[in-house]
Amino acid sequence: MNDFVAGVVRLLLRVVVVAMGLVLFASLLVAVMVLALVWALRAGWARLTGRPVTPWVMRMDPRTGFSTVFRSTERWSSGRRGAAPAAPDASEETAASRRGGILPGAAEVTDVEAREVR
Repeated sequence: MNDFVAGVVRLLLRVVVVAMGLVLFASLLVAVMVLALVWALRAGWARLTGRPVTPWVMRMDPRTGFSTVFRSTERWSSGRRGAAPAAPDASEETAASRRGGILPGAAEVTDVEAREVR
């Protein structure tokens, strides 16, 4: 009796998993078919009106992602922003921290010879 119940449970579990897989496959197939139908209608309308078919593109500029991340780090890491500079050297350090820490201490570099920009 125990083997019979275990066999029925295994069979039901397999049937449920296969049914879930079929539902997932069918839903993905329907989504692709709807997308293909919309694309075909769009191409047909463009041909009917004599306009060129414009491609579907994702309008994303990689620079916007970088600037978003750069601005978010500036917002959370600017601890010395409101402090008044005490000396001329300190004003340069404060300006560097406002730039996001780009090249901190660049004025102290001694082993590099500057060359003319072409």
